[in-house]
Amino acid sequence: EVQLVESGGGLVQPGGSLRLSCVASGFAFSTYPMTWVRQAPGKELEWVSSINKAGSTPYYADSAKGRFTISRDNAKNTLYLQLNSLKTEDTAIYYCARSPGGDPDNYYPPRGQGTQVTVSS
Repeated sequence: EVQLVESGGGLVQPGGSLRLSCVASGFAFSTYPMTWVRQAPGKELEWVSSINKAGSTPYYADSAKGRFTISRDNAKNTLYLQLNSLKTEDTAIYYCARSPGGDPDNYYPPRGQGTQVTVSS
């Protein structure tokens, strides 16, 4: 069974940083591109960032460019998202998801519970 367990969220002030993690199991992690998406209150899922299977090529939504960094450790079956210079509009539940490949903003429906990121003073 595919399992994706996100962690690392929390309450942070504007301008602060967080590092999100996603531990994968139940599938061959290194054979899938991976994605981070988020869902703000009352809004639909929003693609944030993706990374290729090898971890050498990241992709970012405009809202994430220059502030977020995606990475992965295939030996640990873990995906990361470093969030810097956080803004109040980054407040959302963040999910990781597998990607089928092709366009970087394609992803399978998230399967985990996500991790809450709240940016507030």
